[in-house]
Amino acid sequence: MDQYKHLDFLRVTEAAALSASKWVGKGKRDEADLAACEAMRGELNAMEMDATIVIGEGERDEAPMLYIGEKLGQPGGPAIQIAVDPLEGTNLCANGTPNAIAVLAAAVEGEGWLMHAPDCYMEKLVVGPECAGVVDITVPPRINVRLMAKALGKDVDECIIGVLDRPRHEELIAELRDAGCRVHLVPDGDLSVAIAALDPDSGVDGLMGMGGAPEGVITAAAVLCTGGEMQARLKFTIDGQRERAEKMIEGDIDRVFHTKDLASGNVTFAATGITPGDLLKGVRYRHGMAYTESIVMRSSNYTIRRIETSHRIGSGFGDRRRRH
Repeated sequence: MDQYKHLDFLRVTEAAALSASKWVGKGKRDEADLAACEAMRGELNAMEMDATIVIGEGERDEAPMLYIGEKLGQPGGPAIQIAVDPLEGTNLCANGTPNAIAVLAAAVEGEGWLMHAPDCYMEKLVVGPECAGVVDITVPPRINVRLMAKALGKDVDECIIGVLDRPRHEELIAELRDAGCRVHLVPDGDLSVAIAALDPDSGVDGLMGMGGAPEGVITAAAVLCTGGEMQARLKFTIDGQRERAEKMIEGDIDRVFHTKDLASGNVTFAATGITPGDLLKGVRYRHGMAYTESIVMRSSNYTIRRIETSHRIGSGFGDRRRRH
C-alpha cells in the first residue's frame, strides 16, 4: 500500500466521526449511524482505488450503503479490501457515553487479507505485545490472567480486563473477580476497548468475552499492526449461522482462529474518537473549530501514529485542517 494512502484512510474516519458527533447525546442512534455512514462512504468513494467492502453495515438487502460487496472508489487505483464500522457504539453515541469511534481496516489485494467474517458472535481474547505467546483461549480465564500478570510484571489484582457488560458474561466476570482481577465493564461495543488493550498506556491489559465476529476482524487488523495477539472462536446462536460460516470460511469453523487467520499481510488500521474513551478523545468544539484525535497504524512497519487534527467549521467540515 502506498506509504501515504494510510493518511487518506485517516481522513475517512475523521469525516465519519465529525458527522456522527453532531448526534452525540441526542438519543437518536439511527440518525447518528446514517450520518457516519454517509460521510464515510463519500470519502471512500472519492479515493483513487478499486475498493470492495468485505465487512460493513450488512448484506446488500440489509443496508443502503457500505454493504458487503459494495464497490467504491475512482478509477486508476489498486484493488483494496475494506472493513468498516462507521459508528462503533451507536448507543454510546446516542447516549453521550464513552468509547464511540469511527473505524476501518484496509488491505491491498495480493499484499494483505481480511477475513470475510459471518454475522455471528465471536469469543475473543486480545492482549498486547508483552502477553503475545503466553495466553491460550482454551484454558480458563483465571489461568490466562495469571499468565498475563507474570508477563506484565504485575500482581493479578493489578490487571484490568475489559468485558462487555452482558448477561452471557456473568460467569466470566465472576471468575475474573474471584481470581482477584479487576474488570472494566463496557456497556456497548468491544472494539475500542480491545484496541485499548494493545496500548500499554491505556490501563486496559486485555479483552475477554463474546462480541461480534465482523468487529473481531477489524480488531485483528489492529492487533497485527501492534504485534499483540488475538485468539478467537466463532459462536453460533441463530439458525443458519453455522451453514453460512461454512460457505464463507475454509477449514474447520470450530477451530481457534489466531490473528493471522483474521487479518494478514500489509494492513492499515485507522480510528477516530467520537465520544471520549479508553483509546481516543472524542470530538470537541470550540470557537468555530472541531478537534479530533485519531490513531492510524500499518502492519508493514508497525508504525503507530496518534494524530490530533483541527477542522475549521464552514460550509462543511474540513475547510482544511492543521495537524499536530
